[in-house]
Amino acid sequence: MKKMKKSVMLVGVLLLSFSLVAQSFAAEKLIVLPKPEITKGKPLMQALSLRQSVRDFSDTEISGQELSNLLWAANGVNRADQNGRTAPSACNLQEVDIYVARADGLFLYVYKEHALQKMLDKDIRKYAGMQRFTKEAPIDLIYVVDYAKMKHPIMNAKAKEFYAATDTGFVSQNVYLYCASEGLATVVLGWINKDKLHKKMELNENQVVILSQPVGYPKDEE
Repeated sequence: MKKMKKSVMLVGVLLLSFSLVAQSFAAEKLIVLPKPEITKGKPLMQALSLRQSVRDFSDTEISGQELSNLLWAANGVNRADQNGRTAPSACNLQEVDIYVARADGLFLYVYKEHALQKMLDKDIRKYAGMQRFTKEAPIDLIYVVDYAKMKHPIMNAKAKEFYAATDTGFVSQNVYLYCASEGLATVVLGWINKDKLHKKMELNENQVVILSQPVGYPKDEE
């Protein structure tokens, strides 16, 4: 009996150690973004007047601060005490994940930590849309809905599809307005080989690519 107890304790210690190592490894993979600059930018009405779709991008890199501001505007936390976000979602399910495709890899925006988690080391920008400019823009935002998060009595299959698309639209419009405010170029894309992109991103069966949105500086301003 004593030997059995010792064995159980040893297994427990090993599992705890493994869990701590895994958590430490996961934390090391997080790239914490600069604090978003929430007091800058053009007034809303002016940003609305400047909102447009642009399909020619400079290859100038987006700075870490600019990316921080952009992702916070897209769907960051604006009410920490309520875990409130800058974009609404049906039943507050927060099912839309933002992936950032860059030349140095694919990253997931971890909104609670306002950080990026590297998911892949390869450049998959050319798969983010059928047009050539997706691989020219310095970043492609890829909006992925996780149906596993949409657990609610009203969420049948039809409702999931509708609200997933609607909620993604809110995020995309936030990006449009931020870009208009800051002189960035962007366009939202639905013309995507979603099956191929799904495989390249190594997503699971509950995750669905909805839209992508390249972001960069306008090419004519190089």
